[in-house]
Amino acid sequence: MFTSMADSLRIRFDGNRHREDAIEQAARFYDCNKSDAAAQACEDVVEIVRAAEEVLQREDLTLEQRQEIAATFSTRVSEFDVQLEIGRE
Repeated sequence: MFTSMADSLRIRFDGNRHREDAIEQAARFYDCNKSDAAAQACEDVVEIVRAAEEVLQREDLTLEQRQEIAATFSTRVSEFDVQLEIGRE
């Protein structure tokens, strides 16, 4: 599955408890050390955001469905927004 991406990664918390908690949560989620967890989370987030954007662009979904999906995918850090654009050429 995943192999170690880095021999060593130093993460500075600088008293930021949220940052430390997030890294520890990722390590528990991925069941690995903090360095590997940070690397895996960074890789995953790019793919997850791409997938979410792809889903939100599906034409078979209603505006309401897209807004519900956007709200579900939105986090403290990333927010997805769907708007209906009406225009005339």
